[in-house]
Amino acid sequence: MPAIALVPRRLAITEIKLYLREPLAAFFAVVLPLALLLILGAAIPAFREPAADMGGARPVDTHLPGMMILLSILTVAFSTMPSALVIYRERGVLRRMSTTPVRPISVLTVQLVINAVVSILATALMLIFGHLILEIPYPSMFLAFAGVFVLGSVTLFGIGLALAAVAPNSRVVQSVGAGIMFPLLFLGGMWLPRPLMPEWLRVVSDYSPTGAFGQALTDVLGNHAPSPLHLGVMACWAAVGIVAATRWFRWE
Repeated sequence: MPAIALVPRRLAITEIKLYLREPLAAFFAVVLPLALLLILGAAIPAFREPAADMGGARPVDTHLPGMMILLSILTVAFSTMPSALVIYRERGVLRRMSTTPVRPISVLTVQLVINAVVSILATALMLIFGHLILEIPYPSMFLAFAGVFVLGSVTLFGIGLALAAVAPNSRVVQSVGAGIMFPLLFLGGMWLPRPLMPEWLRVVSDYSPTGAFGQALTDVLGNHAPSPLHLGVMACWAAVGIVAATRWFRWE
């Protein structure tokens, strides 16, 4: 059956429909982080008390939403997006599209846009419901927050694209993505807040993409300027991921 050439708008609509047919993707990227934020913030009184090791800030205002935003973006970048791209390559979708007016790069672009929108939506919902239910203040340093969010997202998405570039099949990309994601969440401070880490582990965290991103998010949510070190680390990881993905990505 001849391939049907799709204009970009139709391609975008098709990709959105395919994304919505996988409710687990939206659940882990949007619903789960939001639910964890609201449940943990409401159920653990210590999260609503000023913490000395966090400069007197309430963890529910800074650390907890920062970690949930990190979890959402990391899930999209290391699971949802790479799996979709590798499955398309595995099934020959990208190769067949190369014979139509719509090039394979269009699929990559649409996938990036859709997953970026999902990350923005998840973050917006966490900020809105966190404010309404837990009285978490909105970021007063909004431009700094937006800048950190964009840089951190580009960093994790770049690494995720590099993962999709080298993974031979969907089983490998799913298992490797999960295997990398959980150590990165740990280094980001998900289970052990960075102020409680031993000095050597905090240094390792500083130079990891999630440690730098998580701390920068926590800083701007607490009305502090992000560290130049963490911004530089994210920029370096973003460059490495994008260069690796560009060099090694295979369409078939």
